Amino acid sequence: MEVFIAAFIFFLLAFVGMALGYIFKRKSIQGSCGGLGSIGVEKVCDCPEPCDARKKRMAREAVRHAQLEKNRIL
Repeated sequence: MEVFIAAFIFFLLAFVGMALGYIFKRKSIQGSCGGLGSIGVEKVCDCPEPCDARKKRMAREAVRHAQLEKNRIL
């Protein structure tokens, strides 16, 4: 039973560490090879045009980036 509790605590700490890393850096967990970007794939799907949800997300990111740049100038 002691081994089970020790293993549970170890994995719990590992998950908490990964969660904190994601929360603070806003960066997804990547494999040791660097993910799809390392082989030249810019997006997960091979669609010629992004879907509507992706377009909305890109527009929100562009607005957020513009606001950050505007605040940086002021």
